[in-house]
Amino acid sequence: MAEQIEQVEQLEQVNGDLRLPPKKGKRKKPDVVDFGTKTNVAMNILLGFLAILCVFPFLYIIVISFSSQGSLATNGFRLIPSEWSTEAYKYLWNMKGQLLQSYGVTIVVTVVGTIFSVSMIALYSYAISRKQFAYRKQFTFFAFFTMLFSGGMVPAYIVMTQVLQLKNSIWALILPLAMNAFYIMIMRTFFIRSIPEPILEAARIEGASELRILLKIVLPLSLPGIATIALFSTLGYWNDWFNASLYIDNPQLVPLQSLLMKIENNLEFMRQNADIAFTSGAFSGIPQDGAKMAMVVISTVPIAITYPFFQKYFISGLTIGGVKE
Repeated sequence: MAEQIEQVEQLEQVNGDLRLPPKKGKRKKPDVVDFGTKTNVAMNILLGFLAILCVFPFLYIIVISFSSQGSLATNGFRLIPSEWSTEAYKYLWNMKGQLLQSYGVTIVVTVVGTIFSVSMIALYSYAISRKQFAYRKQFTFFAFFTMLFSGGMVPAYIVMTQVLQLKNSIWALILPLAMNAFYIMIMRTFFIRSIPEPILEAARIEGASELRILLKIVLPLSLPGIATIALFSTLGYWNDWFNASLYIDNPQLVPLQSLLMKIENNLEFMRQNADIAFTSGAFSGIPQDGAKMAMVVISTVPIAITYPFFQKYFISGLTIGGVKE
């Protein structure tokens, strides 16, 4: 009986301690670091100003593309031109057949090349990130070695044109950019740090093959890293014009950036040889500066529109790897 009374008294004492108000001076630490209201306002203003600095050049280019050639020649580049015009876009619209053809080539190369590149990089980097792969060090060194030394442009041209016979082929625009050693190292590090090994061991114990583990576990957990590599590859394929200048002579396979480069070179040639151009009448009525800015706009807007689709994976990447062992 005495033991039961003692237990009841202990329980009442514990309940009384729980009901006591917290002692002054012991403040619970917030889960999120709070810099204070004034600091937060100042940081928001600073970041907003930096965002405006990033967006302003592109908006300025759009304004110039809608300025008349006479306004640009008289007043120069202004944020608010004295005369608005769509001459630059009309000039490019006159060659809409070749532009649409080049747009189609660039879209096909970008989509197919990105899928091909991301697949190869993901498979290669996942293999060298696993300790079970016996030759991971050798293959890692093989990829890293290509970052330091390269065969050069002439051997690459010989391989593409004479060995692989890919001249005037769309694969000549895809294969040179398919593998990137720097992206392989990024994905290798991402797989090592962000994919918990106990999860993979549990899947192996359940009888899952390495391919099934890659498709069902690793890739879904690696979407932020894959999205990053996909964005870099997309930008590389979309902005590439050098490979087209080396391997493409067929006008039906000229990508957008290479076509715009040729148009700009023609405009620059007419500018430097103004007397000949004026004599032949080819220079009159051509909005030179506006056409250049319009080319920048039509080549930048599509890739800028696709960026928000990758942004959510960048944000979700902040929580990847939070696994307690």
